[in-house]
Amino acid sequence: MTDASTSPADAVSSDPSGEHATELLIPVHDGMTTPWALAERVRRNPDGGLIARKSPLGRRWREMSASAFRTQVREVAAGLVAEGLKPGDAVGIMSHTSYEWTLLDFAAWEAGLVVVPVYETSSADQAQWILTDAGVKLMVVENEAMAAMIGVLTSTVPELADLRVLCVERQDVLGLIEAGRGVEPAELDQRSAALTSQSLATIVYTSGTTGRPKGVELSHGNLVHLCVNVCPHVPEVLGGAEVRFLLFLPLAHVLGRFVEIAIVCSRSGVLGHVPDVRNLVADLGSFQPTAVLAVPRVFEKIYNAADAKATGARQKVFRLAAKTAIAYSRALDTPEGPSRRLKAQRAAFDRIVFSTLRSVLGGQVTHVISGGGPLGERLGHFYRAGVTVLEGYGLTETMGPCAVNLPGATRIGTVGTPLPGCAVRLDGDGEILVRGIGTFTGYHNNPEATAEAFTADGWLRTGDIGSFEGAEGFLRITGRKKELIVTAGGKNVAPAPLEDRLRGHPLVSQVLVVGENRPCVGALVTLDAEMLPLWLSSHGLEEMTVVDAAQDPRVRAALERAVARANEAVSRAESIRTFKVLPTDFTVANGLLTPSLKVRRAEAEKRFAAEIDALYTRTPLV
Repeated sequence: MTDASTSPADAVSSDPSGEHATELLIPVHDGMTTPWALAERVRRNPDGGLIARKSPLGRRWREMSASAFRTQVREVAAGLVAEGLKPGDAVGIMSHTSYEWTLLDFAAWEAGLVVVPVYETSSADQAQWILTDAGVKLMVVENEAMAAMIGVLTSTVPELADLRVLCVERQDVLGLIEAGRGVEPAELDQRSAALTSQSLATIVYTSGTTGRPKGVELSHGNLVHLCVNVCPHVPEVLGGAEVRFLLFLPLAHVLGRFVEIAIVCSRSGVLGHVPDVRNLVADLGSFQPTAVLAVPRVFEKIYNAADAKATGARQKVFRLAAKTAIAYSRALDTPEGPSRRLKAQRAAFDRIVFSTLRSVLGGQVTHVISGGGPLGERLGHFYRAGVTVLEGYGLTETMGPCAVNLPGATRIGTVGTPLPGCAVRLDGDGEILVRGIGTFTGYHNNPEATAEAFTADGWLRTGDIGSFEGAEGFLRITGRKKELIVTAGGKNVAPAPLEDRLRGHPLVSQVLVVGENRPCVGALVTLDAEMLPLWLSSHGLEEMTVVDAAQDPRVRAALERAVARANEAVSRAESIRTFKVLPTDFTVANGLLTPSLKVRRAEAEKRFAAEIDALYTRTPLV
């Protein structure tokens, strides 16, 4: 092991077989649990802010100290004990991202319980599967609508007949605090002391892109060992005196949970919550985060909105700024670096364009962190000219990130090098294999799937295909193993790079690249309903609906140009030769997106089978 003073670059090691690993920066032990992490934060900085809560009017944020938060955590934990829950019992949470979720997370762990998150967008069937498979004893929901849905399950599903339901909207959390007043503090102390890093902390169900969701069992060690080591690994992001994160990712997703625990493990980080991205610009402006963590689609929307809102001469300036930014960022990766002229151009556009971008992000952002999917080189280079971009990679099964680019060691287009305590190598077919302190213990009630997930020598099969770049072992993701398309001509095509590039156009919402056993690669494209009016206005076109736009030849012509640009990244045999614009989008509600906004490829291909067949009856693009 290395101590905390070892630089991340020095701690990276590799061997000729292609394995790359980063040593621990902070030694770990069995006592490192989530209650331990919160108690340590209070010990280090009891009066410093830990949580920021938005005022009822939504204009100001009021900070809650670490000690005040822990006091409330223990009050709610006592209420959970008063409910009759035993150590190891499962508690479900179904809610948008909120302070109450983080409070319930840490309260359940303080009481020795296991937390089972449920997406607020889940259907009754999905919720039923998760609650029955995990054996949830108590369900906490956000509002009356969710309570009604779970209530129907408790009255119709025999296995859920004894499930108790609490509703945040009905102030049931305050009821828990009142009920817990009779529980002795020693009871909580005993429960939290009985936990070890091997104790089960949460069961997170996968999005289910390829079938029924599997319950990923994550231990307290998976959660805390990783977060304790991430803080010194990226001190520029998590180690400063002023660290502020605004969490708008769903806490049902493992990346959101990683953030809340990493902030607790940091020296002085403050965490705020907003339920969604509908008022994101205003929320960023009032909270003023120091770093923004989001999925690539959020960064795409920010870029596309800026492009679409600029009209006439302003749009020309923005696009020239974007072109300059990308050229400048690419030059950073060359031995010579950016030329004097390029530096001057970038500085000029920084005042005109990127200062506005930083303002949109809240004004205090120094780093943007992308995860949950590939950002794409174009956007990565664009953002890096204005703020430091850190792209990472991970799975639910790795407790979020297992690799990330560092401020001082970044290679755009890759997901960086392993986090401390993590190792990555490639299998013979290029599949990425991972092991380390964040790697899960197994799938709940599913030993067969658990056995299939690991190699004989204990490495997790990620299902992703990748390659290493440079001696440092920067990891590049090139596709999904199960999503590789083999055309009739025998060409292997990874759809992700094409989809990512095409999705960067302001008009485009989702892309599904197809072509299995077909003569060429094709694509189904959906339009972004939010961006369409802005794009039409900036191009001097009349208003039209998404349905009309999908058939409009001017929209089609713009998308043909976008397809041509996307094709520049691949060989002709891999390029999109035919595409169709669909009159409807892929959404969580219609079952074509997972809650984490990944396309359900099999479902989409089945639903649009006729449209896919029709692609191959039209004249291919030149």
